[in-house]
Amino acid sequence: MNKPVDKALSSIAQVSYWIKGEKTTGTTTRSGEVTNPATGQVTKQVPFANAKDIDTAVQAAKAAFPSWRDTPPLRRARVMQKFLTLMQENTNELARLASEEHGKTLPDAVGSVTRGIEVIEFACGIPHLQKGEHSENVGTGVDAHTRSQPLGVCFGITPFNFPAMVPLWMFPVSIATGNTFVLKPSEKVPSCSMKMAELFKQAGLPDGVFNVVHGDKEAVDQLITHPDVKAVSFVGSTPIAQYIYETCAKGGKRVQALGGAKNHAVVLPDADLEFTADALVGAGYGSAGERCMAISVVVAVGGIGDALVAKVIEKAKKIEVGPGDKKGVEMGPLVTKAHRDKVKGYIDKGEAEGATMVMDGRGLKVAGYENGFYLGATLFDNVKTDMTIYKEEIFGPVLSVLRVDTLADAIKMINECPFANGTAIFTASGGAARKFENEIEVGMVGVNVPIPVPMAFFSFGGWKQSIFGDYSVHGMDGVRFYTRPKVITTRWTTSEVATTSSLHMPTMG
Repeated sequence: MNKPVDKALSSIAQVSYWIKGEKTTGTTTRSGEVTNPATGQVTKQVPFANAKDIDTAVQAAKAAFPSWRDTPPLRRARVMQKFLTLMQENTNELARLASEEHGKTLPDAVGSVTRGIEVIEFACGIPHLQKGEHSENVGTGVDAHTRSQPLGVCFGITPFNFPAMVPLWMFPVSIATGNTFVLKPSEKVPSCSMKMAELFKQAGLPDGVFNVVHGDKEAVDQLITHPDVKAVSFVGSTPIAQYIYETCAKGGKRVQALGGAKNHAVVLPDADLEFTADALVGAGYGSAGERCMAISVVVAVGGIGDALVAKVIEKAKKIEVGPGDKKGVEMGPLVTKAHRDKVKGYIDKGEAEGATMVMDGRGLKVAGYENGFYLGATLFDNVKTDMTIYKEEIFGPVLSVLRVDTLADAIKMINECPFANGTAIFTASGGAARKFENEIEVGMVGVNVPIPVPMAFFSFGGWKQSIFGDYSVHGMDGVRFYTRPKVITTRWTTSEVATTSSLHMPTMG
């Protein structure tokens, strides 16, 4: 929703920006509403930044850059270590904010915050990770060495589904390597980013090094075209990822833009049925399917299909749906009414196109929370690759089962899919797993692991239309993305070394 900022709404919390180490309201006249998905109630009003607000944040980051760039990596790491401690101490509070604005359950939110904190732990090692190389005597009396230097003002755009984790994929590595940062979190879930900004200041981060602004496409367009922004990181849908990538590339900016997904889980006849069904239910319906690494397609190989579907139904029927902060609830609401209705539209289309509906989550009502944005677990069988529910990213609690004869058929199907974020195989065969690992054209692969999100010291990123740009996020790809190498060749002349002028191309023999 786009409406004028109404500062008279005293009953609704007013979200601020974080610029130059403090909260500020900016100059915008536009705003949006933050809702609690469990109740459907508006809880906060968030400003939508205009061009002046964006420039204020970028200029604050630009002004802070020279001093932060010149801060020794060890001192930057010490700030990061204090930030790590504060984040660990505030994990439950961040999880509460994420659950309140996104709808995910508290245990799920705690897990996602913890996975984000792992990136801070990785960034604490920046003095080692940012070391250059040195070679002595590459030529007579000539040495060469490299430096890994920061870019300047970097900018991150993050989605609604992980209010803490995805921002943490970006800004700790960027800031640890000496850059300054402007974050534009999803306007649907602004509070975790504001809380992290406050904690970073408490850790001793200089003002202006980390800034947070809110907004919609207008704010994004101002940031990705701003001449003082050197690099842009994005996580979201494929069409927007491609738009961000193309716009930034035209402007000469470095860009990593992670897009959508259609993650397949291949189940072979020798898979442990009980374990596999548990894994598929957790990966498909956890966080109401609003994960970029959620399993949304199950590929049943050979004769396992009937038994697998029956077991998934048995377990999915036991899922407790309700508000994320209620004890015992396993799946919360979807993030907004508009998104809930969009997912319902996909279910309608799957039924109309001939998929076999074996579990229907439409019409679910949660007692006491009738205005919440709920859908129950939905399962389709006998889905075909030309159906909309197979071809498009649904981002909801909908699992589609397809059946093939062989592992080779499964690999061929997955490799023909334009999305290539994550995939998994369930099998007891090392040979089958090795074939799958080698031949599958997907960026992140799990073997009996349904959601193969890499640890922070590896990099997260898919292939094909799931990523635009040359670098994945966090891990060493993150360090490389937020720095650029400089090669320095030196010779010190002395009276003992004879020199002569030459117009020939120099060699180092």
